[in-house]
Amino acid sequence: MLRGRTLDCECLLGPMHHPTPAPVLMRSWRFSYRASSAAWAEYWKPVPAPGWHDLLALTKREEATLEGDLHLFMTHLQYFKDVLALPRLQPSVVPA
Repeated sequence: MLRGRTLDCECLLGPMHHPTPAPVLMRSWRFSYRASSAAWAEYWKPVPAPGWHDLLALTKREEATLEGDLHLFMTHLQYFKDVLALPRLQPSVVPA
């Protein structure tokens, strides 16, 4: 995948309601994209329903939050869409 070849940053991707355990030294990140557990489950279905199919659609539904330096996220948006959609190809990993 060549889309992310110029991307070099620390980002936080994960669940909205389960904060990441803090190590002794907090790691910094340029931006974060976090979604509810229900949103990830719907997003990772092989064929998500309308409104659950896209990262920005999840933020519009208020099922996800996008914070920080949005320039990096938007510049590499297709890369993040492709990477975060990978679990759709492995239905055994996606929660029912």
